[in-house]
Amino acid sequence: MTILHTGMNRRTMLAGASAGALALGLGVKPAAALETVRQGYQTNMWGMPTYYLLRSGLLEKHGVKFEEFAVPSGNLTMQQMVARQVDMGTYAGPSLVLGHDKGGLVGIAMIEYVGKTARVMARKDLGLTKVEQLKGLKVANQTGSSTGNIFVDQIATKAGLHKGDYQEIRMNVNDMVAAMAAKTVDAMVNVEPYNAIAEADGLANSIADFYDFDKLPVFMAATPEFVEKSPQTVVAYLKAWLEVAKDFKEQPKKVADTIYSFYTSKGYKMAPETFAKALARVEVQPGWPADLVPYMTHHSEILVQEKKIKAVPDWKKALRTEFLKQAGA
Repeated sequence: MTILHTGMNRRTMLAGASAGALALGLGVKPAAALETVRQGYQTNMWGMPTYYLLRSGLLEKHGVKFEEFAVPSGNLTMQQMVARQVDMGTYAGPSLVLGHDKGGLVGIAMIEYVGKTARVMARKDLGLTKVEQLKGLKVANQTGSSTGNIFVDQIATKAGLHKGDYQEIRMNVNDMVAAMAAKTVDAMVNVEPYNAIAEADGLANSIADFYDFDKLPVFMAATPEFVEKSPQTVVAYLKAWLEVAKDFKEQPKKVADTIYSFYTSKGYKMAPETFAKALARVEVQPGWPADLVPYMTHHSEILVQEKKIKAVPDWKKALRTEFLKQAGA
């Protein structure tokens, strides 16, 4: 389900209009107005740094208004962006490559590493310890997501399992813990905080950690139209992200309390300590590490081989590094 909120109310709209009229009346040319950002994010742990950004007041501090669109998984945000329903959104490398191929989407920053948040979990009562033991079993997977693709193409394959060797059950990550509890699936490919919830409830144990295969950098992506229309909004937006990273490092309890309230409001029950442990697996560090292009090229080549994209992207077009440099100047 998509949830829509707005960062602009009637009062701020009228105030902005009055200020503009006053400036024109005085013969003063107003500064270029920043665009309202239609922000997509996933409601698993990968999207929670973005959720914190929206709740922190930091966007408002930098003059950026927003509307928010929440979905269970980043590949859904990517699809919304290809359809031009959303301006910005977070997802991992493979989804960015797919989005660039299908809709010209561009990365404006690598926001975080989430490889430690994604795991393959098996029902505890089955006593499984290895991925190869999933042969013939039902595995819940968010088909088409970055984690889903990495499980199918890398983790399962390395364990000698190919499509047909196990039964892939298409499912949103936020529905998987209930399916494990009901024993309608035997394992799940999932992310935090759902893995921590399943562990704390005694439902599942970990049999593979994605970090051993992939650090999983997550990007903030934008539509090319938004970037060309208002580059100044992109820079102001990324200035707020640099402050978010500072809060994650220097005020982890403030961050954890803000995000914890999101999950408790949705009816999830977990101890604050369990949640803090899950959140600590997210490494928020906006930047453009030197090893990103080789990493993205590797994933793109896999997608080309599978005929999911036409060609490896031109990274100078797909990864727009200039905006974060300007934000940090």
